[in-house]
Amino acid sequence: MSTPSPSASAADASAADASAVSASAASSLPPAPPGPAARPGAVLLVIVTAYLMVGVDSTVVNVALPDIRRDLGFSPTGLSWVLNAYTLAFGGLLLLGGRVGDLLGRRRTLTLGVLLFAGSSLLGGLAGDGGWLLAARALQGAGAALTAPSTLALITTNFPEGPRRHHALGVYSSTAGIGASLGLVLGGMLTAWASWRWALLINVPIGIAVALALPRFVTETPRHAGRFDAAGALTGTAGTTSLVYAFIRVSQEGWSDTLALLGFTGAAALLVGFALIEARAEQPIMPLGLFADRDRAGAYLGVLMLPAGMFGAFYFLTLISQEVLRFSPLRAGLAFLPMTAVMFTTVRFVPRLLARLGAKPLILTGMTLLAGSGVWLWRLGPDDGYVAGLLGPLLLLGVGVGLALMPLNATILAKVGPAEAGAASGLLQSLQWLGGTLGLSVLVTVYGTATRHTAGSPAEILTHGATRAFGAAALIALAALLTAALAIRGRRRIPALGG
Repeated sequence: MSTPSPSASAADASAADASAVSASAASSLPPAPPGPAARPGAVLLVIVTAYLMVGVDSTVVNVALPDIRRDLGFSPTGLSWVLNAYTLAFGGLLLLGGRVGDLLGRRRTLTLGVLLFAGSSLLGGLAGDGGWLLAARALQGAGAALTAPSTLALITTNFPEGPRRHHALGVYSSTAGIGASLGLVLGGMLTAWASWRWALLINVPIGIAVALALPRFVTETPRHAGRFDAAGALTGTAGTTSLVYAFIRVSQEGWSDTLALLGFTGAAALLVGFALIEARAEQPIMPLGLFADRDRAGAYLGVLMLPAGMFGAFYFLTLISQEVLRFSPLRAGLAFLPMTAVMFTTVRFVPRLLARLGAKPLILTGMTLLAGSGVWLWRLGPDDGYVAGLLGPLLLLGVGVGLALMPLNATILAKVGPAEAGAASGLLQSLQWLGGTLGLSVLVTVYGTATRHTAGSPAEILTHGATRAFGAAALIALAALLTAALAIRGRRRIPALGG
C-alpha cells in the first residue's frame, strides 16, 4: 500500500512540529563560530538534505511493500518487520544518538550516521532474502538515530541568532513533512518504473554527497565530557524489540506459542531492568524526572499512544490500496496526498490556535477525529472504492494529526529548563517512533488472529482482518483521548511557536 509508514506522515508531521518547539534544546549548546558566511545556502542545503533523507525513508518503502512481499516471500504479518526493524532501531537508539553527538561532536556524528545510513541502504537494495533485508533496515535505523538529533544543533551553531537562523529553522521544520510526501510519491515512481530496490539504493549517492559536503560547509559543535548510557540503550531497545517480536509471533502462531510467551517474559524483565538502570544512572538517556510533571507525563503518554493506532492503520491501508483496489505503486502514493495536504494546512493554523485556546482543546479535538477515522475504516468493505471507503478517513487522519501532535509537543517542552530540553525532546521523538512500532505489532496481531481461520478471496480476507485492526486502532485513539482528558489539566495557553 502506499501511505506513511509506521512513522510516516504522523511521525514526520510531529517531528516537524517538535523541531520548531525544541529549538530551545539546541540553543542551550555552547556557542560556536558560525558556518561560512559566504555560503549560508549551501550550509542549510547540506544539513536539510541529511534530515530529508531520513524523512523520505520513513515512507518510501511503504509503497513498495507488496512488491517486497512477492519478491522475498514475506507473510502479511512478517512483512511488518520491514517497517519495524527500522523504527525499532531508530526509536530505541535515538536518545543514545543524541548523546553521542554531545560527546563526539555533532558534525562528526552526523557524518558517521549518514555514511551508515547510505551503506545499509546499499545492503538493503541488494538483499537476496528477507533476513538480509531486515538486518539492513535495522542498520538504517541506527544510522538515522545518529543523523536526526545532530541536524537541529548544527543549524543553531552555523547560523547566528536573528533572521538567518529563523529562516533556517523554518525550512528545517517543514522538511520532515516534505519528506513524508516526497517519500510516498518517490517510492511509487521508483517501484513502478524500476524496482522496489531503488527505494533504498537512491540513498547511496545522496548520502555520499552529504558526507563529503559536511566538512567543507558545516562548522563542528563543541564536544562535551560525559558518559554513554550504553546499558540503558541496550536494555531499552532489547526490551522493546522482545515485546514487538512477541506480538508478531502471537499474530502468526496464537497466544499459546512458547516463543511468544518467552518474548513477553523477556520484554518485562528487560524493561524493568531499563527503568532501574535509568533511575541510578549518572547521565541517563531517559531522565525519569521528566515524568514528574503531570501535564508532561500525560502528553508523553499521548505521544506514545497516538501513533500506536495511526501507524498500524497506515500499514494496512497500504496493502488495501494495492491488493484490494489494485492501485499501481505510483497511484497508491498519490492517493495519500490529500491527507498530507490537509495535515499541513491544519498545522499552519495550530500555533495561533494554541496561543488562543491552549493545548488541551486542540489535543482532544484531534484525538477525537483520529478515533472517528478508525471507526469509519472499521466499516470498510471489499467493494468500497477509494472515494467511498478511504478518502474520508484519510482526511480525518490529516486534520486530527495536525491538531493533536504539535500541542502535545508544546505541552511536553513548555516547562522544561535548558539543561533538560535536549533529553525531553529526544524522549519525545523516541516515544513517537516506539509508539508507532508497538502499535503496528498490536494491530498485526489483531489482523493475524482475525484471519487465521477466515475463508474467502484474498481481498475479502485482507479486508476482514484489516477492518478488525482499524477497530483496534480506534480503541487505541480513544484510550489516548481519555488519557489526555484526565491527565492534562485545564486550558493553559502556550505562546505561539516562532512568534
